[in-house]
Amino acid sequence: MLNLILGGARSGKSRLAEQLASSSGLAVTYIATSQPLDGEMNERIRLHRDRRPAEWRLIEEPLALAAVLRAEAAADRCLLVDCLTLWLTNLLMLDDPQRLEAERDALLDCLQTLPGTLVLVSNETGLGVVPMGELTRRYVDQAGWLHQAVAERCQRVVLTVAGLPLMLKGPTL
Repeated sequence: MLNLILGGARSGKSRLAEQLASSSGLAVTYIATSQPLDGEMNERIRLHRDRRPAEWRLIEEPLALAAVLRAEAAADRCLLVDCLTLWLTNLLMLDDPQRLEAERDALLDCLQTLPGTLVLVSNETGLGVVPMGELTRRYVDQAGWLHQAVAERCQRVVLTVAGLPLMLKGPTL
């Protein structure tokens, strides 16, 4: 089962994804895409770490997400990726359009071939005004296109608002 959990900042999307992973009854591997580049991000990482069950495996991978998914996916495992937009940001900051395209295409190509359960978390950023800066506009555009392509491949898509899941596609939670 492929799941996409979307939501804004502090919408409850990560908590919902963690609940979904826990309720799967499978061994969980948490794949973190963030990089602890400053104190604020360190604090966010700590909050996520403190909330996770101790028995969950952790893999930190900021760029080669598809390779990790292919290596770790198994019928008896749930992979939780948090989050796609941080992964996208990491790739955009490389300023290497070919790498971004290759990693995005690799992710989209592998999604429907993975065994087990996959829960993808991502920030919905395209609901507000058009950003002023070129890099920010590229980010919002790339995130929107990525979400459309991932959602097309997923059996379940959920938008999380104020901690509440709004089912966009697939079976209810």
